[in-house]
Amino acid sequence: MAQRHRVAVTGLGFITSIGNDAAAVEASLRGLRSGIEAYDFADPGREVAVKVAGTIKDFDTRSPFWSKWRYPARYKFAPAALRSLPPHGLFALCAMEQALADAQLPPALVQADDTALFSCSAGSPFLMRHYLNTLHDAPDMRGSPMGVVSSISGTLNFNLGTHYRIRGGNCGFVSACASSSHALGYACDEIASGRFSRVLVVGAEEPNTDALLPFMSMKALSTCADPAVASRPFDCRRDGFVGSGGAVVMIVESAAAAAARGVPVYAELLGWGQSADGFNVALPQPEGEGLVRAIHRTLRACDLAPGDIGYINAHATSTPPGDRAEALALREVFTRTGAHPLVSSTKGLTGHPLSMSGVMEAAFCALALRHGFVPGNANLTEPDPACDGLDLPRATLAQAPGLTLSNSCGFGGSNVVLAFAPWLP
Repeated sequence: MAQRHRVAVTGLGFITSIGNDAAAVEASLRGLRSGIEAYDFADPGREVAVKVAGTIKDFDTRSPFWSKWRYPARYKFAPAALRSLPPHGLFALCAMEQALADAQLPPALVQADDTALFSCSAGSPFLMRHYLNTLHDAPDMRGSPMGVVSSISGTLNFNLGTHYRIRGGNCGFVSACASSSHALGYACDEIASGRFSRVLVVGAEEPNTDALLPFMSMKALSTCADPAVASRPFDCRRDGFVGSGGAVVMIVESAAAAAARGVPVYAELLGWGQSADGFNVALPQPEGEGLVRAIHRTLRACDLAPGDIGYINAHATSTPPGDRAEALALREVFTRTGAHPLVSSTKGLTGHPLSMSGVMEAAFCALALRHGFVPGNANLTEPDPACDGLDLPRATLAQAPGLTLSNSCGFGGSNVVLAFAPWLP
């Protein structure tokens, strides 16, 4: 059997509701500073029950025309790089620029045959609606030549792969809120097997009416109008998730590739596991049985026991059924065996950014491992009884998290668990 290569996290990039670079994100996680704000989902004169969202500051992408977008002056992009982008593609481009600089990755290695790009997004319903309206309104039923590549779910692959001249591999992942965790898991396998030396993993979504408000019809969104407490994972009073978006990029490389360049490493991606519930298109299996299987598979793949885990970044989105199922799964794997890792959901601060949540929270874990802290549970005042036996810190703790798991769960019962460790050269 071929030698398994260790997988190192070498670069991070953030455009999120709680900060647009690593320093700002870390400060928000430490200080439990929320990125959720009042948001007007409806046109003037119309009322909707949902009043808040995790917003992206210092960007204005409300127009369907890229030439009218506003973003921080530090980013310099030619028109050719923007004209086929959706709004979340701009976020992804900015996050990628940060991650490449953070990993000190030169263009020659980005374009090398052993570098791949794995991307995740739901596409842009905002631009899709604009382009379809234009198509139907045109006498000859013709629309923009960029309409398809800027709006469908593969748009990040098309645009980022071309912009950065990716040649090793270019692949997209679609498993709802587990998408970018799936991307990281498969990236881990590709590097461990020696097929690639590095993979650029990006997740991005748009926090706007077209992307988020359809979840209101499913009764999945919080109707709490107070942005300070609307997202409250594991709390008895939670009533749904708060939608969010942005972009996060994580660069993972073989240990040998990272060592050859002499770059600092955030953490080691030890391995991963996945499962499927086979239960319901939108709801988790009520007892968390699928997530239990995914956690066990991760522990076996990494030769770990429940008692080895120091911290778990939970998927918990602040929905009543989702948080309960995850809490029961954690109790089954850990509490029942006498293990008591720290558990927190950072979505109390960020809101839920859908397909990008996996890579975002994995990146939070990498920051925590490098800088020695454990994020607290924002807005948790009265834990659901389903959480009995779980160690849910209210405040961020100034202590090393140790071996860390990051959970993700998506529609259709997709469960992914990633395992990270402090970097030991």
